[in-house]
Amino acid sequence: MFTWLAEQRITEAIDRGELEDLPGKGEPLQMEDLSHIPEDLRIAYKVMKNAGYVPEELTLRGECLQLEDLLQACNDPGEKQRLYKQLNEKTVRLRMMIAERRLTENTAFQQYEPAISGRFE
Repeated sequence: MFTWLAEQRITEAIDRGELEDLPGKGEPLQMEDLSHIPEDLRIAYKVMKNAGYVPEELTLRGECLQLEDLLQACNDPGEKQRLYKQLNEKTVRLRMMIAERRLTENTAFQQYEPAISGRFE
């Protein structure tokens, strides 16, 4: 039923000419590579990105994947060394962020766990 209603509304909008001057008309869709985002987090990532906020952790993961791809394609030893250095710096930063978040999550859990457990007893 919902699909039929959606199709009906789209057809009516086309008939009224409301879809004629949309941005990007006649151009290929710009597809984003979200392979560095876990599948179950992709919708949340898109919402946050559209709102102008992308966590640094996700940005770093994407940059690390991009650097790995560049390293595989690189033949110049000097450039390869520079890319390795960048990848190592970003990887260390990413690991530090993950460790810091785990520490914060564990501390918060330890702080609130007795109160939460008490509510379930």
